[in-house]
Amino acid sequence: MITPARYWSLLLLISLVYLAGLFATLFENDSAQFAVMAMRMVQENDFLSLFKGPEEYLDKPHMHYWLAALAFKIFGIHDWAYRIPALLASLLGAWSTFGLGSVLYNKQVGRLASLIFLTAQTIVLSNIDVRTDAVLTGFTVFAIWQLARYIRDSDLFSLLLGAFGAGIAFSTKGQIALLVIGLPVLCHLAYTRRWEVLLSWKVVAALLVFGLTISPMLYAYYQQFDLHPEKVIRGRSGRSGILFIFWEQSFERLSGEGVGRNSSDYFFFFHTFLWVFLPWTLIGIFAYWTALRKLIKTHFRKNSKLELLTVGGIGIIFVIISFAQFKLPHYLNILIPLFAILSASYLFSLKRRQKTRVLNRVLAAQYFILSLVFIATALICFYVFEWRNWLSYLPLGLGYALLAYFIVKKEAPYLRIITITVLASVLLNSVLNLHFYPELLKYQGGSSMARIVERENIPPDRIAKISERHTWALDFYNRQPVKIISLDQLKDLDDTWVYVTEEEMTMLLGQDFTWDREYSVDQFRITRLQGKFLNPSTRSKVLNRMYLLHIP
Repeated sequence: MITPARYWSLLLLISLVYLAGLFATLFENDSAQFAVMAMRMVQENDFLSLFKGPEEYLDKPHMHYWLAALAFKIFGIHDWAYRIPALLASLLGAWSTFGLGSVLYNKQVGRLASLIFLTAQTIVLSNIDVRTDAVLTGFTVFAIWQLARYIRDSDLFSLLLGAFGAGIAFSTKGQIALLVIGLPVLCHLAYTRRWEVLLSWKVVAALLVFGLTISPMLYAYYQQFDLHPEKVIRGRSGRSGILFIFWEQSFERLSGEGVGRNSSDYFFFFHTFLWVFLPWTLIGIFAYWTALRKLIKTHFRKNSKLELLTVGGIGIIFVIISFAQFKLPHYLNILIPLFAILSASYLFSLKRRQKTRVLNRVLAAQYFILSLVFIATALICFYVFEWRNWLSYLPLGLGYALLAYFIVKKEAPYLRIITITVLASVLLNSVLNLHFYPELLKYQGGSSMARIVERENIPPDRIAKISERHTWALDFYNRQPVKIISLDQLKDLDDTWVYVTEEEMTMLLGQDFTWDREYSVDQFRITRLQGKFLNPSTRSKVLNRMYLLHIP
């Protein structure tokens, strides 16, 4: 077994990685957009209404924005403050993954599952590029854990905690939360044959707690939309916020209506999983296939050594979301706790049954993953964004040396698998958080221009734009949304700064506008990386420029 000293040492290294990412510049679009939405709640003292720029926002419930606004209230409006609720939710997710793993298997599986959860690439990324998914994932797995405890022990307190967790998750992203909680729990009920726990007065109490938990969100939707049927949202009037969150939201996602369609690839999440669960991807695939095969061989008959919660939940949810016409990689985040538990149980089972030959094969597979991490980190540091100071290479060299030590160290394959895989994640994400992202974000025009605005003491309230193009990073770091004006309005204004693209600047020249000061920054959509950008010799070909012009 992994010793407590090693376990807590690995957790400490993981914590340092998360801490390093806490202070990164916010990414456009979603992270910066959501931060601006929460910032407006605080500045305008309106916690019931959600706005995306000038438009009223119906798409997602309020909880994520309320938590971010609370962090702003306590710590001030900073990028690191915006990330605090996500970090706390991820820690809750890790603790709940441990708890659920302990309920389904044992504490050793639970401890390993929490390590796997915290080092899965998409979970680390969700604490850098913070959207609604960190809060959703944390409270979703918390609810599943508590409901699994209730199914096992018929404990009222666990059931009420599960209802509370489900309420917070539902108030964060809507119906998908109930789907991801309900399907694994139903699979667990079906496999354990514990249907009688549903026929109890305790369930009524849980429904009451769930209703009370979601009531603030419902009230906010009612105030913003139901009381104002005259509002036109996405081309329709008479929109009910309550009807939307209970019925319309998920169907819009599945059909692509309202939010648009971005993928009809039914295998999108299968190939996306290859990177979101790194560096545990191969283990996760082996674990799922092994568990499914055992269940099939036993004809899904109840067996104390098997469980259907993770296998059934993953399989059914995977199929459902694969049919959605609007897909994004982070939709898989809510399945990562289940994959972590399944992977931990697989490794623990191999260790307990002394399957040394299989463990050595798994170790070989992890060496392959580790080689990819070595190649990726070397390319990032020596080619994509080359370090200019030779002292910067010392931490990277220490990371390589630490991994090399555990590669050659004589110890059981089970321990080596866990140690080198966690260290691979630590190495990769240390390079990303401390070097790659800071260099990458230099090409995000809004945040770069905000630094110029601060340096040159330019009044943020004098900055405007002449299109509805979003400027989330500039809005957030200026602590004020950039106002939209027309060319006619611009002609009537004095001492105004205009934030424009190259095309818009050319248009201003054609309209006989003149300016006496000009600042420019590089601009690239950093969340949509491409080979030409990562290649230093072709990077300039895909860069745009953003300009801040002073119209006297």
